Amino acid sequence: MSGVNFFGIRHLSPAGAFYLRKFLDEVRPQTVLIEAPSDFEDTSADIVRAETKPPFAILAYTTHAPVRTILYPFAEYSPEYQAILWCKKNGAEFRFMDLPSEVFLALYEKKLTEESCDGESAAPDQNAGEERKLSVYDKLDILSGEDSHDTFWERTLEHCADEKAYREGTNLFGEKIREFSEKTESDLEEITLREAHMRGCIRETVGNGVPPEKIVVVTGAYHVEGLKSWESAEKSPKMPSTDCAHTLMPYSYYRLSTRSGYGAGNRAPAYYELIWESFKRGDISYTANAYLSKIAEAHRSGGNAASSAQIIEAVRLAESLAAMRGGTSPVLRDLRDAAETCIGEGSFAAISVAAADTEIGTKIGALPEGVSRTGIQDDFYRQLKELKLEKYRTVTAQDLRLDLRENLRVNGGKSAFLDLNRSFFLHKLRVLGISFAQLLESNQENATWSEGWVICWTPESEIQLVEAALTGDTVELAASFTIKESVERAANMSDVAGAVEDAFMCGMPTAASYAVSALQAMAVDAASFEELAKTAFRLSSIVTYGDIRKADSAPLIPILQQIYYRACLILTGSCVCDDNASHAISDAMNRLNSVELAQDFLETESWLGALAETARRDDLNTRLSGFAAAILLERGKMTNDELKTEVSRRLSKGVPADLGAGWFEGLTLKNRYGLIARLSLWESLDEYIKSLDDEEFKRALVFLRRAFADFSSAEKDSIAENLGEIWGLNGAEVSEAVNAVLDTASQEQIAGLDDFDFDI
Repeated sequence: MSGVNFFGIRHLSPAGAFYLRKFLDEVRPQTVLIEAPSDFEDTSADIVRAETKPPFAILAYTTHAPVRTILYPFAEYSPEYQAILWCKKNGAEFRFMDLPSEVFLALYEKKLTEESCDGESAAPDQNAGEERKLSVYDKLDILSGEDSHDTFWERTLEHCADEKAYREGTNLFGEKIREFSEKTESDLEEITLREAHMRGCIRETVGNGVPPEKIVVVTGAYHVEGLKSWESAEKSPKMPSTDCAHTLMPYSYYRLSTRSGYGAGNRAPAYYELIWESFKRGDISYTANAYLSKIAEAHRSGGNAASSAQIIEAVRLAESLAAMRGGTSPVLRDLRDAAETCIGEGSFAAISVAAADTEIGTKIGALPEGVSRTGIQDDFYRQLKELKLEKYRTVTAQDLRLDLRENLRVNGGKSAFLDLNRSFFLHKLRVLGISFAQLLESNQENATWSEGWVICWTPESEIQLVEAALTGDTVELAASFTIKESVERAANMSDVAGAVEDAFMCGMPTAASYAVSALQAMAVDAASFEELAKTAFRLSSIVTYGDIRKADSAPLIPILQQIYYRACLILTGSCVCDDNASHAISDAMNRLNSVELAQDFLETESWLGALAETARRDDLNTRLSGFAAAILLERGKMTNDELKTEVSRRLSKGVPADLGAGWFEGLTLKNRYGLIARLSLWESLDEYIKSLDDEEFKRALVFLRRAFADFSSAEKDSIAENLGEIWGLNGAEVSEAVNAVLDTASQEQIAGLDDFDFDI
């Protein structure tokens, strides 16, 4: 007998937490050793504070890039957390006894490196056709007849009748899993190092004068057998390490349920809290009653009916299912089946939302103010409070609409520009890649003073904050560093303009000035029309928003003018391209046109002259010539007579069908309703179609069909009515006939063109 008391657990086990506390009451240990990184002990004072509300986690992270992280989450029903609380209440010492986080992270980095090397050397189809090997847990599920390992564990161990049965059951479970598990070389290395370190911690504790029988070791059931030989002398193995730090952070039940990066989690944290409550109440039936009542409540809140009689029947059915499956009390599988049958009336889809709310939940932990270990976390939470955004720190996504104008209903100061300062803060988080807030694409009413966000807190947001700590101690310093880096890494002018835009949106004039200087230096370099248009569009957006965001955009105006004129000069030459490239150029033309319309300090004639030249030339991509004509037409710079002349020239028998149809496609990219209203256009198109022979018609049909592919049904109806008027027929009847033909015969007719030679 070793004398040391071992208590094997699952890391999120209500039964384990409850029976461990009973065991500690019986043994009254002097020291409790807990499986967690030994360098986490400095968090213990904060863990036991009354203001600390689980779930929370200890996050360890490397202090160099790329940032690697490991997480140790705690729920209220975590055995480790309850052991710590017991020690505080009873004046006992507790210690964390696992490898320090610097070793865990070094092993993790090593494993990633090895996997990367293996991935490069392995043939892509090396394992093709092989069946996935069953893990020991898969085999256990098959033998037990349960649908998952969680169900097996809950039915077998969470419902144990007493502390002794739980201890014996978990120890036997860990022993057998240890015996039958197939471990890789990297797994064996980590397990060997961990257990050697934990055995050394036990020896050290005994060596410090604590009797073995007054020590309780709280560890995962898997490790119990590996730690019983703590008395045997052994040389401490050499351990790798890396520079790291750690911090406490709030956690969420949703994140616990995913078990991403934390394999000892459970799939239903809120449901497991009900089990924990049933242990505290001494009433095992509470779990089933509470679960099914909450399902019914959530189902009703969704506008559905759920009676008390259905709940009673569901409880009875769950108990019967549990008995049929060899259990003493219903487990989640039984309860869900009963809820589906009695409340969902046979459809799980009907109760799926209610089940998610009841099983996973939206609970988020909380920490006392100032507990965070990094400056950027402290700054983040300080600004949440200052900007009155704390209510948005939930796992439920919420919309936030900002009005960036001064609020004249308050007495000046920060309150008058609360929404503007919120915008600056949220944009800084966006620049840092922190997923707390997502900017909506379009503004309400298309107003420059309106901005929409979707805000949702997740533990990933906290991890991203910690990772950003490498770039600055505050949100603003980190955002400034990130913008500076993006300028230095920029491959082209539009990337630098993007950094300028970010700096202005974040309300950081110093960072903006740095980015503007870089843009000025790059503006003299050669660039494509697409690049110039994209850059001009971004700068125009900044100038437009400048006043509302209290930013000095004056230094950008000469740069924008320079870029605009260069774009006008090279437009026509850029239109010598194929159809694939034409799509990017037409998008750029549209951007530059919107820039010219938005900024009155830009000379209009330079742009209109470039468009007129592009629309007139026959040696350019016809789609782009047609698009240039469409812009001129939309702006009232092309008359009906000029349009008719151009249509007659472009859509004539002597012009190849693909070129004519390509021009027409470009023409229809803008202001379609304006084009539809011009009857002369459709008369010209009708005359062109009539002039084609059968072979030319077949060729033109394919390209014209592509030109009309994006037209809506209403637009096609209007065109058909125009044609009816031209032909002297009833427009509505022509529309109906055309649609009927398209619905029944179009595909067959087009299929008949498969063998046609288009000379392409």
